[in-house]
Amino acid sequence: MPTELTFKSLVRAVEAKEKKLARHAESVKRAADNITEHADDTAKDADALGAKSVDRDSIAECQELAKVIRGVSDGALAYAAKGTDTARAAKAAGDQARATHGGFQEAFDRSTVTGLENVSRDWLEQE
Repeated sequence: MPTELTFKSLVRAVEAKEKKLARHAESVKRAADNITEHADDTAKDADALGAKSVDRDSIAECQELAKVIRGVSDGALAYAAKGTDTARAAKAAGDQARATHGGFQEAFDRSTVTGLENVSRDWLEQE
């Protein structure tokens, strides 16, 4: 079912996307922090194995696993940072749209004239 495209509906859609992007970026950041904790725990386990005279191959494997987990964490943190950048860009675009076009909506809302949705934008700018 098609919906009517209006400034208000676009503003609501942009605001919803802004919030969703920000939530997702924060969620990815929390996951990356959790992965970092696992990498740190794994590195500590490798150190503990070394203190208990476990064979060097097992210690090396544990240390390598810690490095791999840290790499995953670093990748997730970079992804989260890009998501945060995208959320900021979406907010800036929304702010710009509201600043640029909000006056049209205000004039439209204040008007007592019927059929304004059919009036050209140029006419509204002149008014």
